[in-house]
Amino acid sequence: MTLTLTVSDEVCTLAPGFTHLAVEAHGLVNGPSNTDSSALLDDAARRLAGRLDGRAPHEDAHLAAWRAAYTAFGAKPSRTRNSAEALAKRALSDAGLPRINLLVDLYNAISVAHLIPVGGEDTDRIVGGMRLVRATGEEPFATVAGGETTVERPEPGEVVWCDDEGVTCRRWNWRQGVRTRLTEESVNAVFLLESLAPMTRDALDAAGAELAESLEKLSPGARITVHPAR
Repeated sequence: MTLTLTVSDEVCTLAPGFTHLAVEAHGLVNGPSNTDSSALLDDAARRLAGRLDGRAPHEDAHLAAWRAAYTAFGAKPSRTRNSAEALAKRALSDAGLPRINLLVDLYNAISVAHLIPVGGEDTDRIVGGMRLVRATGEEPFATVAGGETTVERPEPGEVVWCDDEGVTCRRWNWRQGVRTRLTEESVNAVFLLESLAPMTRDALDAAGAELAESLEKLSPGARITVHPAR
């Protein structure tokens, strides 16, 4: 794998059941959302509704485990939901899932269908390797507030993904920064699928395989590598 991904011992201690899988892709084709990506999102919402069978997303065992992990590092999970729970709530609402761009729609569909946090990063914008750590509180996080680009700092002890330039995603998988997000110009990316017990490794691998298959359909000829769960 060209991009290195590491998980700190502090995070492993906080959530010993944490596992992640990476899908690395080069030569992708991105663009505005279209009828195909919209259909993927609609299908994911239908799969989600069938899986939950009337329950709220946070009542799913996997999302309950994420709520516990958020509580363990001091976040309030009912206010700052993990990305999978936030998307699931949107999918079940009248508003439905947002349409962002082809690549984001694709990985959001996987997140909703499998109830698993999934993130996508433009590897051409990553500086050095990516690390999952507990923040010191000094790391910069580039985001948008009130329509303006601004820099925030994570809370000390907060779990964050970061690279050599700063935080790429706050509160584990709550909010992605603007610096490394996938835009319509992105051609190289890494997609992170994150799980906690009781989700099995086989279930995580299945989600990764489905993501890789969708990427291959979207971008024939792209070089796509699935790095097994670890």
